[in-house]
Amino acid sequence: MATVGGGGSACYPEAAGRCGGDVSRARGSRKPAAAEGGGRRSGSRRRRRPLVPRDPPRLAPPPPNPNRHPPAPNGRPAMALRPLLVAVALSAAALPPPPLAAAFYLPGLAPVNFCEADRETAECKSGIELFVNRLDSVESVLPYEYTAFDFCQAEGKKRPSENLGQVLFGERIEPSPYRFTFNKKETCKPVCTKTYDTRKPEDKQKLDFLKKSMLLNYQHHWIVDNMPVTWCYDVEDGQRFCNPGFPIGCYITEDGRPKDACVINSEFHEKDTFYIFNHVDIKIYYHIVENEALGARLVAAKLEPKSYKHTHPDNPDCSEVPMDISNKAHGEVQIAYTYSVSFQEEKNIRWASRWDYILESMPHTHIQWFSIMNSLVIVLFLSGMVAMIMLRTLHKDIARYNQMDSTEDAQEEFGWKLVHGDIFRPPRKGMLLSVFLGSGTQILIMTFVTLFFACLGFLSPANRGALMTCAVVLWVLLGTPAGYVAARFYKSFGGEKWKTNVLLTSFLCPGIVFADFFIMNLILWGEGSSAAIPFGTLVAILALWFCISVPLTFIGAYFGFKKNAIEHPVRTNQIPRQIPEQSFYTKPLPGIIMGGILPFGCIFIQLFFILNSIWSHQMYYMFGFLFLVFIILVITCSEATILLCYFHLCAEDYHWQWRSFLTSGFTAVYFLIYAIHYFFSKLQITGTASTILYFGYTMIMVLIFFLFTGTIGFFACFWFVTKIYSVVKVD
Repeated sequence: MATVGGGGSACYPEAAGRCGGDVSRARGSRKPAAAEGGGRRSGSRRRRRPLVPRDPPRLAPPPPNPNRHPPAPNGRPAMALRPLLVAVALSAAALPPPPLAAAFYLPGLAPVNFCEADRETAECKSGIELFVNRLDSVESVLPYEYTAFDFCQAEGKKRPSENLGQVLFGERIEPSPYRFTFNKKETCKPVCTKTYDTRKPEDKQKLDFLKKSMLLNYQHHWIVDNMPVTWCYDVEDGQRFCNPGFPIGCYITEDGRPKDACVINSEFHEKDTFYIFNHVDIKIYYHIVENEALGARLVAAKLEPKSYKHTHPDNPDCSEVPMDISNKAHGEVQIAYTYSVSFQEEKNIRWASRWDYILESMPHTHIQWFSIMNSLVIVLFLSGMVAMIMLRTLHKDIARYNQMDSTEDAQEEFGWKLVHGDIFRPPRKGMLLSVFLGSGTQILIMTFVTLFFACLGFLSPANRGALMTCAVVLWVLLGTPAGYVAARFYKSFGGEKWKTNVLLTSFLCPGIVFADFFIMNLILWGEGSSAAIPFGTLVAILALWFCISVPLTFIGAYFGFKKNAIEHPVRTNQIPRQIPEQSFYTKPLPGIIMGGILPFGCIFIQLFFILNSIWSHQMYYMFGFLFLVFIILVITCSEATILLCYFHLCAEDYHWQWRSFLTSGFTAVYFLIYAIHYFFSKLQITGTASTILYFGYTMIMVLIFFLFTGTIGFFACFWFVTKIYSVVKVD
């Protein structure tokens, strides 16, 4: 799987109505409550009995003052744009994978061996480093770097390098002050102490930012040995949910209702009060390798966040009352951060399968697989029926046409054969259509190859940023087929402005995506979010586009224009045939609207799950099943377009080029409608910036999906009309 967001969702057992499915209370919770997002949402106090945890909605980000976010202190800008990844996932309809498959590693991701300090060697290290990633929230689209918050910082440690995919994906991995020694237990060890004087504007601003972050349920994401440190807790029906993140803290509302993680502790009860998780109990599981000389390998890292008001920070006591911060606190506030760490041998988990317990506990693996497979069977059955009807009908038509005499019967042509002299007449706006076909081909091949490599396991979650890097590199290198396809079809349409065609193929669709992306980036910059792409990375992306993709597009167009125009099986008449008046269902618009229903029917049931994983920062990993659904989507788009194309040809309407592209491309319109429905029904984003970012990203997804599906429909219909008019006798 690839992560479609850096960490796990913040699904709490009481968060009914917000995570896409009912959830149950965590065992040991004080009482159920509807977690709010932004402080003004009402919730029911009734006990809910769902099956899986649900993802809370995302709201505006937590500003350090009531008006706007300041730039993150000591934090460099970063970026979390996901459109290319979304193109890969949505193009494949994003069906969740079966939970039976296991994670695995490829050569190059070598394990690290650990041993006690007195046995440390060059091949076996004793020190265990903990890294921290950006903090994000399911209630806001704006993530922030760890350094944007006033937590304990690692002094003098070098930041690990990140690849292009990690930067584009928004990961901001930094060293932390937490460092452990293998198999050495430590209890209530102090890390640092932060003191805030609310009478000082700077301290008050930092404390307000921290409180706003707890209000919006921002999540830590910690990493040990390239493994996410997870927070696991029990939910209904004996299930155990492991969240690859844990909250900064939680809030008790003015009327005494606990929000989010505050339900896990009955001691969190003070009204209008924040409780910060300033202590973590970490347990690291290891597996002894067969050759004991090599030491042990880490197979899991779990933690439990806790809150303690350490009266004596230099000598902390992890048994005191919770660390509470009144919303109207005045004077001095002191927060001492501590941790405890222990180690436990785990004989049942191997290093190669250590991701399984996380992936198998993701919410989207707890869905009803029978209904999913049933819907797939229905789609395949309908596709088979369409193919059978088409083959039988066409076989009879072709046999009848070929049996006609060349005298009287030749003048009794009817149906689709009547338009043989106009079927390959160049379409209107052939320039634009050829440009769309070039860009769509680029996206189609990129999606196929990316999913293929993902199926082979090259893009496992342990290989951070690999999925996005693969997609970007493939898109850049596939400029040649984009230019070739655009040039070939533009030449077959009779176009002569080859320079304009090449320039539009190189800049039109990528330019629209980049313009949208740049506007989103400006908003992120203005909000001080770590999701903003760094200037250097922005220059690198432009260099990849202008210095590699554009020249490759010109090379492809050169070979495309150099070849002869596509030869058609029938000649085109000089005088266009008049199209008879069409009935309602054979008019262009009804056919286009109906044509996108069947492809969208392949994905709409599971579209919720992929949107939930994207916007709730969950992991998505099983590309084998995703690749299967990709094939189903391609077949469905092709057959639906061919079927409608045949009906229109029988009605003597030969304008099939644009109609075939728009018929399957209209699936993207249904996706847009569903995304709008998802925003208003499942999310409760109130911030202007977060709302703009959501719809900005959505428009990029829709454009990419439109080009992808439209290109499939055109190629299918082009093959169809070429095939049927090449096997009939035409005088």
